[in-house]
Amino acid sequence: MEILQLGKAGPRVSAFGLGCMGMSDLYGPSDRSESIATLHAALEAGVTLLDTGDFYGMGHNEMLIGEAVKNVPRDRFQVSVKFGGLRDPANGWLGFDSRPMAVKNFLAYTLRRLGLDYIDIYRPARLDPMVPIEETVGAIADMVKAGFVRHISLSEVGAETLRRASAVHPIVDLQIEYSLISRGIEDMILPTCRELGIGITAYGVLSRGLISGHWQKPAGAGDFRSHSPRFQEGNVEKNLALVEQLRVLAQAKGVSVAQIAIAWVTAQGKDIVPLIGARRRDRLKEALGALDVALTAEDLAAIERVVPKGAAAGTRYAAEQMAMLDSERV
Repeated sequence: MEILQLGKAGPRVSAFGLGCMGMSDLYGPSDRSESIATLHAALEAGVTLLDTGDFYGMGHNEMLIGEAVKNVPRDRFQVSVKFGGLRDPANGWLGFDSRPMAVKNFLAYTLRRLGLDYIDIYRPARLDPMVPIEETVGAIADMVKAGFVRHISLSEVGAETLRRASAVHPIVDLQIEYSLISRGIEDMILPTCRELGIGITAYGVLSRGLISGHWQKPAGAGDFRSHSPRFQEGNVEKNLALVEQLRVLAQAKGVSVAQIAIAWVTAQGKDIVPLIGARRRDRLKEALGALDVALTAEDLAAIERVVPKGAAAGTRYAAEQMAMLDSERV
């Protein structure tokens, strides 16, 4: 496993991180024992970065990770946590809370659920429109000084917010969706991150399974994808047609569709760490195989021809969720 520097001020982390959300939430039923086994398999393979959110399964995901790492030496892993997502008992979304006192409250609960003394990377899940980013980052900075947090990060924010936050405290990375069919960061956000020395942890590198090469059937109840525009009738057929063109290139190279899609993300720069959202060991093994896929300039040009920027049908979230994304504001 290659080890990379996460931003100029961040920790050294594995070239791939493990996104753990699907083990608890939003993608339908999961298997607890398989989730634990997948976490252990990732650690054994050299993955050090485990990514979660305090609202994934309303704390379930943090407790699951806490159980998995209970007997693992603390210097063998980093935990990256998003906070601030507000949900109701029916699993609905209420908004985001990044007030300074809320930051410290969320952190206290997260530390208890994970069974840890500190969080390696802590970030608001979205920009809270009611709270200046300077106040939120300042509150996390207080927790850095107190020893409860090591590094500060952000998620799904735009270039202006990145600059304002960086003026308060070093920001080690931006967590944001980035894949062959979600390339919006390339225009302004990625150049700004590189200017400021901020790394990228890329989630959705397989677009929630859409470009994994495995997606074949409609999402079931309780699955985020049943509401995702890119999975809706009229869009999903067009998107899967892109996948089939990508499959031809993958087969010619002797790799899977998922592997070539992940390898494309890694080829965009050493400052980008893909988060692999595997819930099972077989999917984890396949994803980690992308580490051995070297894409040539000719490969990258061929991929660009079959899946050009902007080729996806449908937005990456429904309209009401897109409106919450600072990263999507022009």
